[in-house]
Amino acid sequence: MNNSHEVEYCNLELRFDRRQIRDFIKALIQEGFSLYWNENETQFVISVRTGRKLVKLKFQRIGERFKMVGSYSIKDSKLAELLEKMIGDTRGHAVVKRFKEQQILIESIMFGEIIRMVEISGVDHKIIYQRDPMITFEEMTEALKSTRIEERIPVLRLELDYELASLHEAIEDGDFKRVAETKAKLEELRKEMLATEM
Repeated sequence: MNNSHEVEYCNLELRFDRRQIRDFIKALIQEGFSLYWNENETQFVISVRTGRKLVKLKFQRIGERFKMVGSYSIKDSKLAELLEKMIGDTRGHAVVKRFKEQQILIESIMFGEIIRMVEISGVDHKIIYQRDPMITFEEMTEALKSTRIEERIPVLRLELDYELASLHEAIEDGDFKRVAETKAKLEELRKEMLATEM
C-alpha cells in the first residue's frame, strides 16, 4: 500500500479484552508511532500521531471488555496494516474503502474475513468477489447448545449477519413478505443482543 493512498474503515465493530489493547499499543510503539492514551469509565482512547495528523482510536467499555466503534480515515500504510491485522485477529466486522487514483475498492469484512469485494471506477462498479453467507450445520448445532452469555454473543452476531444477508437478498428479489419476516427476526435478535450485552 502506498502512503499516498487513503484507506477508510467504516462500521467498525471489533471486540477486545485489556490484553489485546495492550498488545496493540505495544505493536504501535514497536512500529515507531508517537502515541498516548487515556481511559475513563466509558471509553479507552488511543491517540496516534501519523505525520501532522492525529488519529484517535476509540474503544467503548462494555463490562470488562472493550468495543472499537466508529469510522477512521488513514493514510499511513503501517497504521492501516496494524488495523487490518486487528480486524482479522479479533474476527471483527468492517467496511474497508481503498482510494487509489480514480478507483475505489470496497471490502465488506465479517468475522475477520472478506465476504464481498467491489471495485468502483467512475460510475462503473463490478463485484470482484462475493462469498456465500450460509451458516454451516455445525455452527447452528453449536448455537443451539450454547447457554452461557459469552458463548451466545458470537453466535448472535453470526445470526444477525445471516439475517442481514437474507434481508439484502429479499430486497434485491423484491420479496416483500420475506423482507417483513426477516425484519421481525432481526428485531428479536437485536433485543436479545441488547439483553446479553447489559
